Amino acid sequence: MGWKGTRKTATSAALAGAVALVLAAPPSIGGGPRTGAAPSFGTVAARLDTSPTPPPPRLPRDFRGKDKWIVRDLDITVPFTWEGRDGDSQMTAGGPQYPIWFTNLIYRDTLYTLTYKWPGLNEHPCSRIPGFDLEALNQGFEDARFVGRETLRHAHAQRHVNHWRVGVVLPKLPPGNHPRLPLALGDIYVDEGDRGTFWQVLQFGVQNLYDPELDEWLVMDTFEHRPGTVTLPRRCEPPR
Repeated sequence: MGWKGTRKTATSAALAGAVALVLAAPPSIGGGPRTGAAPSFGTVAARLDTSPTPPPPRLPRDFRGKDKWIVRDLDITVPFTWEGRDGDSQMTAGGPQYPIWFTNLIYRDTLYTLTYKWPGLNEHPCSRIPGFDLEALNQGFEDARFVGRETLRHAHAQRHVNHWRVGVVLPKLPPGNHPRLPLALGDIYVDEGDRGTFWQVLQFGVQNLYDPELDEWLVMDTFEHRPGTVTLPRRCEPPR
């Protein structure tokens, strides 16, 4: 969930989320091929548009939003919040009463991940990667590939979005028949009128190591550009 597995490198961590951070063509959320299908929680309709390519996603310094985190192959959907304050940011999915519960933070130039609960998980360390901040995350978004303009039909709204794809593939080799590992992939859907408003993110790859199918979704019902709350868990070591 979130940035695990590949969190050992700042580059792959930048693809989380989306996040938050959150960090690929959407897989099926219930049968069928695992790529190129629309998620069941919101119909995705492509829209033809010949206008210039928009600027890539950029997570703002201050924001707050909420809705749900979805792990479809485990049939788990839990509440989700994503908040930012003065460049720090925090994702929180689930809680003590839910089957999964984790938090990801960018806090004082350090990336943290703490998984309190996950099926089959017995160890719960707070991982810490220094030297990673909001600017590093947004720099990772600069190389995102524009997929197209689409319409998300959310339960409470219809949203026009720009769909972006980010990824880390290793090793870096020229075109041709070479062994490659898709280390981390992500689909990011930002508001067509504001690249700093994130409505939906898919994370797919080794960074989702705890999930058998390696894919997890975050879906936002609200996303406001005002300061949120970011709190470092007590079991995490403060930045040095």
